[in-house]
Amino acid sequence: MNDRLGAARDVERDSRADNPNAQIAAKLRALYLSVQEEAIPDKFLDLLEKLDAVERQKLPDVAE
Repeated sequence: MNDRLGAARDVERDSRADNPNAQIAAKLRALYLSVQEEAIPDKFLDLLEKLDAVERQKLPDVAE
């Protein structure tokens, strides 16, 4: 949670800057950090497990 506060402060500080590119970069950085912290949905994890199972069936000699 502290990372979010830090990112929000970065956005706030950079948004005061005169450079519009700095403002865009700061907002994109904050968005990326918030998305990075989101949990992976269970449906997506289930799908990945199913894909792994299919790959293991097709290639039984591959070490995990």
